Amino acid sequence: MKNNRLTIAAQAVKSNRQLMAGCIGVLALLVLMIAAPLISTEDPTIYGPDVLNGLGENGHILGTNHLGQDVYSMIIYGVRTSVKVAVISAMISGILGVLIGGAAGFLGGKVDVIISEIINVFMMLPTFFLILLIVALFGNSLTNVMIVIGITTWPGNAKLMRAQALSLRERVFVKSAEAMGETKRQILFKYIIPNGIFPVIANTTLGMANAILTEAGLSFLGLGDPSIISWGQMIYAGKQYITSAWWICAFSGIAIIIAVLIFYMLGDGLNKVMDPRYNKRRA
Repeated sequence: MKNNRLTIAAQAVKSNRQLMAGCIGVLALLVLMIAAPLISTEDPTIYGPDVLNGLGENGHILGTNHLGQDVYSMIIYGVRTSVKVAVISAMISGILGVLIGGAAGFLGGKVDVIISEIINVFMMLPTFFLILLIVALFGNSLTNVMIVIGITTWPGNAKLMRAQALSLRERVFVKSAEAMGETKRQILFKYIIPNGIFPVIANTTLGMANAILTEAGLSFLGLGDPSIISWGQMIYAGKQYITSAWWICAFSGIAIIIAVLIFYMLGDGLNKVMDPRYNKRRA
């Protein structure tokens, strides 16, 4: 059974170039995360004597910043921050969206009306400015940033899950479970969520790219966590040296673009593979 599922998953990956490229990119990011101490040339937290060295000077592949930190090593360690933000904030958003949207669509009635109105209110709010406000009020630690991104991006997932639940609750297997006396909670977690979660998974993966951009945007505005190594923090610190030490901002910006593209390709590929119309065309 497990081998059969692995075979189906492997065929799905091979059938879509975007998904394959996204999977390879994510594996590369994971390797960089795990092997960062081996791949990096120096400890990125150490302030060295080589200040604003250019590319290749004194053994610094991508130069140094105004504090003498090795830019190449900082970019390698910055992968950990970006992937952590992407995964944790997307998990928070996905879990909230699945539970709230699934309950609204399956239970219906007043519960659905109330939750739908709450979702609409959240979707009308300017998300980035709400994140700015919350981070400014409660602090700019990385934990706060991840939680805030997660709790402000769940409405899209909730909308998708609600639509799935509205369709699934009318299916024969759900009606049979009700007739057999299973509780609403059992039906929700055994039948509705497992069968309706696939579009949410694809959307959540796309949300990882947005989470990386949001964290970088907050850091660029000076609202990131100063105690961590982040690509957004590197751009924030290097913007005043953009004319004399362009490499500080340039390479960290390129790293952000590559990471965002990887998660976008992964999410878009999953979205296409999970689309029934795509599978019909392949057949």
